[in-house]
Amino acid sequence: MNKINPLYVGIFLIVVFIVVSLSLKSSKEELQETKLLLQETRELAIEVSEYKKIYAKKSKKSLEKIVKLGILKSANLEIKKSKKSMSIFSKSMDKNALNYLMGKLLNSAYNIESLRVKKLSNEKVSLYVEIKW
Repeated sequence: MNKINPLYVGIFLIVVFIVVSLSLKSSKEELQETKLLLQETRELAIEVSEYKKIYAKKSKKSLEKIVKLGILKSANLEIKKSKKSMSIFSKSMDKNALNYLMGKLLNSAYNIESLRVKKLSNEKVSLYVEIKW
């Protein structure tokens, strides 16, 4: 009397097969969606990388133009350039030149990493600015 009916085993196997098939189908759909999202993310990353390169070139050019202006020539600015940043130093700078330079830097979209201004006298200051892109 404790025998298992083979019909029940067959029905159980058919139900398990259907559940596994549906689970496999949903997993495949998720995999396809994930692949599409990965492709979109890669394209977006490439686009952002290109924008970053363009921004860095424009930032370098505009910053070089600002530093070469006539009002800043008397400041004896020392400039150090690298691939990812530019540093501007001045041991002694007129306060008018400082105001002009700060107005240009702070009103633009530069990523100022470090800024140090030290008062030397009522008319002179020392300056260190590091800008990254």
